[in-house]
Amino acid sequence: RQLRKVTKAKSVFPTDDSLLKMLYLAMIDITKKWTGRRKDWGQIHSQLEIFFADRLD
Repeated sequence: RQLRKVTKAKSVFPTDDSLLKMLYLAMIDITKKWTGRRKDWGQIHSQLEIFFADRLD
């Protein structure tokens, strides 16, 4: 929901990279506001490590 709010403000992006950069920066701001923890975060983190192993190294 919060990412849609960010992209809705600007409907046209000059390049795909500009859209990805905006989403990345928005995610940084959004995650700063997170206070709660998910009880299944360990499982989620393990799956993300499998899918995105090349990015987490």
